[in-house]
Amino acid sequence: MINITRVNREEALRYLGGAGEPDSRMLALLDEAEDGLLKAAKPKYLCKIVELPCEWLLRGGDIKKHLGGCEKAAVMCATLGAEVDRLIRVSQISDMPRAVVLDALAGAMIEQVCCEVDRILSEKLPESFFTYRFSPGYGDYPIEMQREYLRFLDAPRKIGLGMTESFLLTPTKSVTAVAGISSAPVPRGRRGCAVCSMQKTCAYRRKGSHCGFQNLT
Repeated sequence: MINITRVNREEALRYLGGAGEPDSRMLALLDEAEDGLLKAAKPKYLCKIVELPCEWLLRGGDIKKHLGGCEKAAVMCATLGAEVDRLIRVSQISDMPRAVVLDALAGAMIEQVCCEVDRILSEKLPESFFTYRFSPGYGDYPIEMQREYLRFLDAPRKIGLGMTESFLLTPTKSVTAVAGISSAPVPRGRRGCAVCSMQKTCAYRRKGSHCGFQNLT
């Protein structure tokens, strides 16, 4: 289990599409929503290292390119837990502005959890280099791969992470992903915007910015 004591406000505000400093009302709402989120969230993750090539993992040209030259890969999943979903749903009924802020904070928080997994991996493998995390649904990597990730990691039993019939993760504030592991430096072409399926329609890129995702190397 990973302990997050404070949510990255800058990332949450990015998700909200805000510009400039939030006013006093927004700050109060952020404070209240963050307090509720931190109490509700129970961040958990699973991660396994696999040798490459790994037949079941390499479906589609984009993932093969992303992991090209890597000797291993880290297959992982992470979730904030079902209570966060419940908290957002309740707010959607009673207080929609709070629900929107909670959703943005939860999005930032699950990314923090994933970054913490990145950090743990880099500490365990200090001589290795890592690609950016790549998830089912990116490029031509089938969203159906969610099933294979959850099965491989035994996620439903171990951390309560499942999926719907349309391959959406439940709880919703969850992630499945893979990162390549190499003994040599990783080309920048396999980091960030270059592998994002939203790169042509991304609002951040239109503004000359980015969503804030970082590679750990």
